[in-house]
Amino acid sequence: MTAQQRKPTTGGIIIGSSYDEARTRKINAEAEIAELELAKIRGTLCMTDDVVKAWESVLHACKAKFLSLPTKVAPVVANESDVAKVKDFLEGAIREALMELSNYQPEIDPVRTGSGAVENDPGGEEEEPKPKRKVGRPKKGRTIIV
Repeated sequence: MTAQQRKPTTGGIIIGSSYDEARTRKINAEAEIAELELAKIRGTLCMTDDVVKAWESVLHACKAKFLSLPTKVAPVVANESDVAKVKDFLEGAIREALMELSNYQPEIDPVRTGSGAVENDPGGEEEEPKPKRKVGRPKKGRTIIV
């Protein structure tokens, strides 16, 4: 091989070799991951699981609100014989439910990975984080209470 036929190298690595291509792909992937993490921290990126949980929460609230309408409306409408008044009352109850739902905000923590949405469940309780267990022997002179 003459000097004109040699491929350019960088520190013993031939440019254009499979190792060079793999290293370039790795560096590009690491840069993309860093950009995605930054976008997540800035709040311009949403995790798919967070979006799904938020929509589930919104749809659950809609379902509960609309299923409660018959219980709320039936006693008033049962004694009314004027169709126009019944229609107006039903429209008012539906608009009131929609207005309440328009202010509904599911809780989302955009920095947490994956499960950022928390459903608004008044009866549910959040789990307390488990204490971290210490591994190994305690240092002399210190007492560790677990």
